Amino acid sequence: MSRTDPIALRGAPGSPYTRKMLAVLRFRRIPYRFLVGLWTASEDLPKPKVDLLPTFYFDSSEGVEAVVDSTPIIRRLENEYLGRSVIPSDPALAFIDYLMEDYADEWLTKAMFHYRWQYEADVALAGEILPRWRDLTASAGEIAPRAEAVRERQIGRLYVVGSNEVTGGVIEASYRRFLSLLDDHIGNGPFLFGGRPSTADFGLFGQLTQLATFDPTPRNLTAEAAPRVVAWVQSVEDLSGLEPGEEDWVGRDEVPETLKPLLVEVGRTYVPVMVANARAIDSGLERVEAVVDGRPWVQRPFPYQAKCLQWVRQEYALLDGTDRGYVDGILAGTGCEALF
Repeated sequence: MSRTDPIALRGAPGSPYTRKMLAVLRFRRIPYRFLVGLWTASEDLPKPKVDLLPTFYFDSSEGVEAVVDSTPIIRRLENEYLGRSVIPSDPALAFIDYLMEDYADEWLTKAMFHYRWQYEADVALAGEILPRWRDLTASAGEIAPRAEAVRERQIGRLYVVGSNEVTGGVIEASYRRFLSLLDDHIGNGPFLFGGRPSTADFGLFGQLTQLATFDPTPRNLTAEAAPRVVAWVQSVEDLSGLEPGEEDWVGRDEVPETLKPLLVEVGRTYVPVMVANARAIDSGLERVEAVVDGRPWVQRPFPYQAKCLQWVRQEYALLDGTDRGYVDGILAGTGCEALF
């Protein structure tokens, strides 16, 4: 494949990771073909080992390769397409960016899934819209059983993200705090690391495309509590017109004070759950138990998130002494130290 050929990817508008990656492709001006609904059926493409959205289709020596998982795909694109990088050039800030991206992908998604499938209005809307992306010509009678099947399946999968009677209040309180903290930081940015977007920005954006603009309960909450965040999400959708320079990355001595409270929120929520989940996986336990913000957290173990924690630790281990010292300093007192 030449670097001017469009990359094919399959996804859906209601998939936060699809929206994350579409925004990355637009910002980086990488040509792509988006396969959704009716347009997917006409494509003769291989299936990935794990059927997740989005699925990217890359040319390889053995033909077309189906690839999933947004974080490594972003790094692959960094290697294959030059310019307009979404990874900070400073290794220490690149690590903080990696950590914040994982927070978005693995913690903020809990709020997205929780609100969509816990509240009646959200369940009703998602059930009506999601199956129509695959069949725009279907009648209401044809959609009705598909909508019910989607609702039943997704509500039955709430355990995957840890949304239940014990954790629901923790998830919602965390989302409200996050909105306030991001709203404050955007005023100093407008992105996490200065005047150009990073992988963490796109990770947060992906989840917020659903929380801030689609699902009724968090959409109304976000509009009321943090209208600047709503405007930010609408802006990040397509940053292809932004002309970033190296000077647009914030320097170590210029990091706004508003970044640290966001890291405190990461340490307050994501960290204890990720550590407890990994401990449960290592010990062969059937139940994850943690304390988040002084409240109990219980869920089933999630093997993939144990891998995510391992990858975060590997990124930390790759830092040299000076860079690691800076990271340790910025994380001091946030609760994120418990990851290492």
